[in-house]
Amino acid sequence: MGAFTYFLRDLEQILFPNRDQHAIPAMDGGYTPNDRLDALSPIGAPIPGADDIAEGGDGAIYVSAGKQVLRLAGARYEARSVFAEFDGAAGGLVFHPDGRLLVCVTGRGLAAVDAGGRQSWLNQVEDQPLQCLTSVAVATDGNIFMTDGSSRHVREDWVRDLMEKNHLGRLVACGAGLDGAKSLLRDLYYPHGVAIAADGKTLWFTESWKHQISRAAISGHDIAAPQTVIGNVPGYPTRLGYCAGGGFWLSVFAVRTHLVEFVLREDDFRQEMMETIPPGLWISPALATSGHCHEPMQFGSIKALGIEKPWAPPRSYGLLARIDQEGEAVESLHSRVGGRHHGITAARDTAQGLVIVSRGSGRVLLDRSGGGV
Repeated sequence: MGAFTYFLRDLEQILFPNRDQHAIPAMDGGYTPNDRLDALSPIGAPIPGADDIAEGGDGAIYVSAGKQVLRLAGARYEARSVFAEFDGAAGGLVFHPDGRLLVCVTGRGLAAVDAGGRQSWLNQVEDQPLQCLTSVAVATDGNIFMTDGSSRHVREDWVRDLMEKNHLGRLVACGAGLDGAKSLLRDLYYPHGVAIAADGKTLWFTESWKHQISRAAISGHDIAAPQTVIGNVPGYPTRLGYCAGGGFWLSVFAVRTHLVEFVLREDDFRQEMMETIPPGLWISPALATSGHCHEPMQFGSIKALGIEKPWAPPRSYGLLARIDQEGEAVESLHSRVGGRHHGITAARDTAQGLVIVSRGSGRVLLDRSGGGV
């Protein structure tokens, strides 16, 4: 970064001293750290690539994992079977009121799968392919809303999209028959989650790279101008899940750190890092810690007496928050540094309790304590 860039940054701070700098907020109040995620029991064996969940009318839950959607049924959801398979990675899930399961498939688009396994597809909108669908929601009238994270990268390349500081996402809508598709919002900062509020009148969506949650009134398969609900989340928000107690379960797949924020400001350094170092070793958030000897580490993360301190600067982290209808965090579940269940990408209340997806560990967790039920 040249001297002129530094001069412009300093000048901006002088001319606009009250401009929001989006400093990382403290983890306090409803976000106070704990070990609740690590205290939960996984449902059966690991499910590598587990990403999202949906609850069916049959009482089972459906989990996207790799190129499959699995059906988990029975007591504690321990009976498993394959419900659908695709030629791309399955991600966001939701059931349509008519019984079809809507699946976001990387590189392909949106699949609608009926009870017999037949698939229909929405592959592009306004001549632009849906290659990075991250989440899908259905309004009470059957209209469908989707978040398309990036027009440049597929979902597996989310780290590169962050490091390039892209805002190439969009919010898309279509009719119940996957017809009349159109883009509602463009230039979004990696929209990662979309959900319909309990009143059926409001749509909420997240932007991971902007650390923001917004909402907008629904009108058919169109929306009014969005309003910011949370402007500075302490991590990278992903999906919004059904909460029986009102509001939403907000999944946060990684928390922000001062080191990553610094790297995102230093364009020359970041560009050289991306050109010369393998992506797995970039200074960036991660869904899980690999333990590789070359993995970037801050001094505070060095083990002392064989222990990695829970308050050490995190490369990966587990965070799930319950937010109310105004976006305030009511409670949260954490897996801190050294914990087992990082990279939370989905959660929702079900008939058997709160089901949580830890993509970092490839585990689906079940909480029967009834915190949000």
